Parts: sequence; structure tokens; C-alpha cells
Amino acid sequence: MTFLLDANTFIEAKGRYYGMSICPAYWDLLLRAHERGRIISIDMVKHELTSGNDELADWVKDNNHIFIPETDLEIQQLFTNAVLPTVQGMSHMKPGTHEEFLSGADPWLIATAMYKNATIVTQEVYKPDIKKKIHIPNVCEMLDVAYMDTFDMLYSLEAEFVLSPT
Repeated sequence: MTFLLDANTFIEAKGRYYGMSICPAYWDLLLRAHERGRIISIDMVKHELTSGNDELADWVKDNNHIFIPETDLEIQQLFTNAVLPTVQGMSHMKPGTHEEFLSGADPWLIATAMYKNATIVTQEVYKPDIKKKIHIPNVCEMLDVAYMDTFDMLYSLEAEFVLSPT
């Protein structure tokens, strides 16, 4: 299984439970999993993460090989023929939410996941009644695209963060 990481999986890990100085093993795991073909993300996520000026932006710049372009013709077609009409068909959403969702990386993550048969890893949760913001899992449910959170990914990767004996 290939995992396709959303920006929030990097941001929340760095800012909360896997800070780069307190759990460097998490960041090493991402690199090792990428080397085994298990983890990727997309260039649009890379651009979101490098717009800041912090250790995460530096890590992303140093490891930009994890991020793939979303310019393949098949990804473009899946965006246009599947993701775009699905999002535009969400008539229960408040005005402006469609444009906001479509202007970022999220719809491209979904199109890339469809093309790569990958599982999206996001901290967003499925909320069928939400009207103010389109969540990745809501669109994934409509398009039968697999998704999970960071912790489920770590279980799937059989990750272990073990302290060395002192």
C-alpha cells in the first residue's frame, strides 16, 4: 500500500506529537518508508510546507524527492472528470467552499490517489453534515478513495519508536 500524505500530517506531527527534536525517528521513518515506495506526497503540498520559514520547511526542502508532480495527464484527467464534478455537485455546501477547496492541494491529492491507487493520509475526518468546509474524507467517500489518519498509517507501517537503553 502506498500512502499519500496531506500537508496537515506533516504540520501536526511537527507541531504536536512528533516534534523534530523530540521524535526524530518519525521523520526517519517517513524517509525509509519513501525509499521502500510506501510514502509519497505531491508538489502542491511541498509548496504549502516550504512557504514557511521553520525546521519543517527546511526538512521538506532537504527531502523534496518525496514529493511528486501532479502534472501527469492521467492525474489532470481524474481531477477534471472525477474530482471537479464531485466537488461542484456538493450542493449543500455554503457559498465559497467549493472554490476554496478547489484552489488548494486537496483535490489534487485525491486525483493523485486515484491514479496511484494510494491511500490518502490526512488528519481531516469524515463529516457528512459539514457545510462550511469541504473535507478530503467527504470527497474520498463519494469517489471510493481510501483514506486514514497518521496513526493508522503508522500501524500499517508497523512503526516502532523505541528509546535506546541508557
